[in-house]
Amino acid sequence: MTDPHDPDSGYSAMVGDRIRTIRRQKRLSLQDVEARSESEFKASVLGAYERGERSISVPRLHRLSMFYNVPVEQLLPLDFATTPEEVSNVVEPPAWVPGQKVIIDLTAQASASSSEAEMIGRYLTIIQVKRQDFNGRVLTIRGDDLQALAAILDTAVDGVAPRLAEMGLLYRPPSD
Repeated sequence: MTDPHDPDSGYSAMVGDRIRTIRRQKRLSLQDVEARSESEFKASVLGAYERGERSISVPRLHRLSMFYNVPVEQLLPLDFATTPEEVSNVVEPPAWVPGQKVIIDLTAQASASSSEAEMIGRYLTIIQVKRQDFNGRVLTIRGDDLQALAAILDTAVDGVAPRLAEMGLLYRPPSD
């Protein structure tokens, strides 16, 4: 159980929140992680990390980041304050986290006026026609589509989502 008088307990809770967020973005249950890691990360222990009941060592955090295939800093809180609530009030979460789906806000894209946004719009229209997907609000980008968008944006594939976020084209789901 977390000790409210322990200055590290608040930080452990925030680290746990980040670990849980990444796991959920990967659409994995605690049991999935245990099974896929061949019991390196037991569901009960990972759950204790996520609840902030147990502190994770640096080497273990590194192994978990390799398992999730995300940079280790993605498993750490963005800013340290006394409580996770204070952090969520102070720091806006990133628009996109590695491993998360890339979803374009078609409404924002339609109102963008840069030449890059126009080229992206033409490409998105091709995707919509190909998939027969005309919901008009968002469009999930697949791996093959990322390569074409990287060429349009003159960036590496892993730079597409951050660049779309900079342009205001990345869909952000409403906060809970």
